[in-house]
Amino acid sequence: MIVRKNVGRASPFLLVLLAFGFFIGTYNLCILVMHKSGRSISVDSNDPIVSRPDGLSVGGSVKFHVALTATDAPYSKWQCRIMYYWYKKMKEMPGSDMGGFTRVLHSGNPDNLMDEIPTMIVDPLPDGLDQGYIVLNRPWAFVQWLEKAVIEEEYILMAEPDHVFVNPLPNLAHGDNPAAFPFFYIKPAEHEKIVRKYYPEEMGPVTNVDPIGNSPVIIKKSILEKIAPTWMNVSLQMKDDPETDKAFGWVLEMYGYAVASALHGVRHILRDDFMLQPPWDLEVGKKFIIHYTYGCDYNMKGELTYGKIGEWRFDKRSHLQGPPPKNLSLPPPGVPESVVRLVKAVNEATANIPNWDTP
Repeated sequence: MIVRKNVGRASPFLLVLLAFGFFIGTYNLCILVMHKSGRSISVDSNDPIVSRPDGLSVGGSVKFHVALTATDAPYSKWQCRIMYYWYKKMKEMPGSDMGGFTRVLHSGNPDNLMDEIPTMIVDPLPDGLDQGYIVLNRPWAFVQWLEKAVIEEEYILMAEPDHVFVNPLPNLAHGDNPAAFPFFYIKPAEHEKIVRKYYPEEMGPVTNVDPIGNSPVIIKKSILEKIAPTWMNVSLQMKDDPETDKAFGWVLEMYGYAVASALHGVRHILRDDFMLQPPWDLEVGKKFIIHYTYGCDYNMKGELTYGKIGEWRFDKRSHLQGPPPKNLSLPPPGVPESVVRLVKAVNEATANIPNWDTP
């Protein structure tokens, strides 16, 4: 007679072995599913890369040319001067891949900054074509610049006058994959009906249109040369369509670039650390660019009063007719570090730029 002891029990070693095998199987299944669905896996919750295109190529520390489009209006000029000051300072710091610099001036005529900032003059759009939306000149300016300029660098950073470099900027692009900042208000999927007017279904899912604008973007010059004319044409078509114009408003040209890139099959590496936008982003940290497009309004308790003029404020639109004064007052205690850093950066630039008060 055979007597069985411990019926229904397994040895501890066997249980551990089975559990480990189940874990490995489950892990491999998850990896397979995520791979098939095109989702990326990040082991670092603080990873600044929001998404990577499939088949990401490996890049290196290759120099990029910094280019921004501008007008000859006083409002544009003082921002360009501050931007260029911080470009020169950050270019020389370890970790920077910045190369040359060009202000692409689309007013058609020289101005008083020609000797201060490297500049190429290009033509504005024909009268009336921008319909009062001056940003439409940006893609046309890049088309002309790319055709006329001798650009030594293989890559280009498309920047804007209201950018301040706060950390040395490396080349965030990888091979043919450009790098861009994801804007929370660029939502192609929510506007699919409109996007499909310019990006038809046969081109692929609307998720191929990245949630970006043209700036900041680091991109291969050869790729931008292909995208830029399409970007210009799509943006003009969007402006001519009342439904699109109403839906996209002041960010229409940003959608134009995003759609044009998708039409050329270009996907961007989305870098959340590329830029911050006070007052919503509170700390600079390791991010590279401050974009001061929003007004910063606070009471003297350091509380944000957005939408209402604060007791303390910094808003670039307060200086449409000429440059802000030197030595702006610092924010009251309690205001986020990003806003303090911005004002200090403006003050440093204005203290060191010769003839600052010249409009």
